[in-house]
Amino acid sequence: MRFRDQDIVFAGGARGENVDILTANPVNYFHVISNAFDLPRLVIDGKLFLPASDNRRRNGKLPLVMVVPGSLGVAPSHLAHAETVVGDGFAAFVLDSFGARNVTSTVANQTQFSFAASAYDVLAAWQVLAVHPDIDASRIGAQGHSRGGSAVLTAATRRFADAVVGAGAGFRSVLAAYPWSGHQFLDPSVDETEIRVLMGDADEWCSPMQVQGHCQAIRLTGGKATMRLIGGAQHSFDRGTAIENVPDASVSPAAPTAYVADDGAFIHPLTGVADSKLTDRDLMIYALKAGYGRKGARIGSRDGDAELFKTDMLAFWRRTLG
Repeated sequence: MRFRDQDIVFAGGARGENVDILTANPVNYFHVISNAFDLPRLVIDGKLFLPASDNRRRNGKLPLVMVVPGSLGVAPSHLAHAETVVGDGFAAFVLDSFGARNVTSTVANQTQFSFAASAYDVLAAWQVLAVHPDIDASRIGAQGHSRGGSAVLTAATRRFADAVVGAGAGFRSVLAAYPWSGHQFLDPSVDETEIRVLMGDADEWCSPMQVQGHCQAIRLTGGKATMRLIGGAQHSFDRGTAIENVPDASVSPAAPTAYVADDGAFIHPLTGVADSKLTDRDLMIYALKAGYGRKGARIGSRDGDAELFKTDMLAFWRRTLG
């Protein structure tokens, strides 16, 4: 059953309202930044949850946290996070990038649609939510997990965001949970958007060192980016489920970073040359041929991991949006 066809009601009474999002299917970042006239369009969706209490309303409007799932699609943990922030007085929106694309998982193949498309989805959702009568456009944050974490980091990057939503528009703050930073813009500036990363140092899907470098690059442009590294924590350590191996997971955390030029073109790690025709698949094939790819990786929580995440998450949203 597609996410939009599920009737979801939180314990406090908030019922999910389906919201349609007009987005696009770019083949890469260049397609968005320098060749947007022929972007293929489609409509995706998500569910908006409004709190019963109004303790965070200003001028009749609410701050909102957008929850962006990762490679396994919308999971119970994502809904739990949405329920937590709604219970704290925020609106929440859970984005589903998969259903309309007939994708159930990208675990075994991350190239079913591009990472640029994932980031575009996030910004397209921001555009719709920013004009919602109950939402304060100046207090919208995005919380992405894994592939969703990569998406929200790109959505905060001005080189990309300016091309989609216009100069200076977009998210007040971004929480990236165990993101993949295999694609990074040469100019990683996020301007006023505050970045927070939560990640385990035992992550087998994404490289903590690569993400550390990404955060430092943002700081060097004058941005505010902090990273909390949790000793021994696995990928998806917020799930609240036992640690397990996902045998069909296709991962290559040690592969070199693919940088992105100002026009959106990938710079191949071997040639150092920007090529507007390069896609995610081209770079994945390079990584596999170079021996970086492998099958199988673990996800899940140890005792206390999920609660640690929840505490840090709430503190961040209260401080940046509340």
